[in-house]
Amino acid sequence: MAQAHGGKLVAKALARHGTTHLFTLCGGHIQAIYDGCLDEGIRVVDVRHEQTAGHAADGYARVTGKPGVCAVTAGPGVTDVVTAAANAFRAGIPMIIFGGAGPRALQDMGSLQDMNHVELMRPITKWSVAVPSTDRLQEYVDSAFRIAQAGVPGPVFLEVPLDLLMNWADDAPPATKPQAPPRPGGDPRTIEAAAKLLAESERPMFIVGSQLRWSPLPDAVKQIADKIEAPFYLNGMARGALPYAHKNLMTRSRKFALGKTDLCLVFGTPLDFRLDYGRAIPDSAKLVQIDLDGAEMGRNRRVDLAIHGDSGLVLDQLLAAVGEKKATQWLSAVREAEDKSRAKMAAEIDSDQNPPNPLRVCAELGTRLKKDDIVIGDGGDFVATAAYVLKLEWPQLWMDPGPLGTLGVGPGYAMAAKLTRPNANVVLVYGDGSVGFNGFEFEAMVRQNIPVIAIVGNDAAWTQIRRGQVELYGTERAVATALEYTRYEKIVEAFGGFGAYVETVDQLGPALDEAFACGKPAMVNVKIATSDFRKGAISV
Repeated sequence: MAQAHGGKLVAKALARHGTTHLFTLCGGHIQAIYDGCLDEGIRVVDVRHEQTAGHAADGYARVTGKPGVCAVTAGPGVTDVVTAAANAFRAGIPMIIFGGAGPRALQDMGSLQDMNHVELMRPITKWSVAVPSTDRLQEYVDSAFRIAQAGVPGPVFLEVPLDLLMNWADDAPPATKPQAPPRPGGDPRTIEAAAKLLAESERPMFIVGSQLRWSPLPDAVKQIADKIEAPFYLNGMARGALPYAHKNLMTRSRKFALGKTDLCLVFGTPLDFRLDYGRAIPDSAKLVQIDLDGAEMGRNRRVDLAIHGDSGLVLDQLLAAVGEKKATQWLSAVREAEDKSRAKMAAEIDSDQNPPNPLRVCAELGTRLKKDDIVIGDGGDFVATAAYVLKLEWPQLWMDPGPLGTLGVGPGYAMAAKLTRPNANVVLVYGDGSVGFNGFEFEAMVRQNIPVIAIVGNDAAWTQIRRGQVELYGTERAVATALEYTRYEKIVEAFGGFGAYVETVDQLGPALDEAFACGKPAMVNVKIATSDFRKGAISV
């Protein structure tokens, strides 16, 4: 045992939990944490906006399965990270946010950047608290990791005042070592009831969402899909859990299946706007909802059976109870609808029109992805197109902001993904509107040698909003949604990265190949054609 300053105590606690990177924008209030990280071998990664530090911590968690960590300075440093915290809170992502503060002795006296951070962060975190003393820093970090991962994961905010980080205390770790987060299985009685409903069903379907990412049994989806004849629809971080060629995986027929199903099993997905608040499931169908949050079940719609539990564990229990299930005629009908919908996409994927069709751009990207690569969506219309076109399979990952729909997540997610999976290609699929949020992070990428590849679908508009705006009000009254065909790649070039501008299909392949091969941060800015693929998509 020895004495150490508060910043070193924080770093020691982080190292015990396996933290490898700290994302930050420098501030005088939090410098002591950097000093501690140097001793513990934790890489300090600096960004150009605190929002990106928060998004990077979020992205770190999505890739590694462990809470990501960021540190921001007091006042505007904390207010700048609010968006990232809110996004992680809504998406159920575990992360730890350290917020600096003036010395406790000067609280409420008007010290630099003094404000009530704890109350600000409380509605958008699982726990928001000011650490009371230097000797309790490690205890509070341990609690933050425990709370961030328990039940539905989420962000935690720890205010660490300057004097606590500069003062000294004993560096002995707490007696309790870090533990794996608890993950509940389903009550055996509810599993038995769900198995009975599945056995009796003629037209079952499965919807599996992001909570699968935090399960100790994520492969349970494939195991049950190999035995149960039913369509499976995967969203969020569950994408890739089934191979694209799997006979049960469907991506373009959910509306058809929902209209005809007699049993819908929803795993780790709230009945929010994505399922029309539960109304997308017909009243005639039985609904079984499985969620880590017991309070979530039955929100917005009556459920026939609620199972409080982990998605992977419950899938495994259900498979053990049912064994196998034949519904060949039903699966064939859904597959027919699926194939028809996919065939409609084929003409645009194969199109040689100029400027390139957005589906063609996404398909060209897909042919260049390796088995460990990560794709990040940061935008609206172009990103939604990519989500349907790209054929991803674990260990490939798809990362998007989730239900809060936050733009600007891309650079932070991408930096964290490349740092934690360095041998993978990390591809940031960008809408041209989203580039304007945190595009200057390419300077941080170049300077710190974090080679991310960005593909911009440039249609000179906020198309996801503009399309409906024009339909409602007419082109002459469509304001605030038009952009220019801006040469965003020139900014990346100025920072020392690679940039290419594409206006034709012939230019597209070579530009992508050069970006993938250049070994530095890269941006391929593609002028894309208009498409009706997303016509009618709801953007509210």
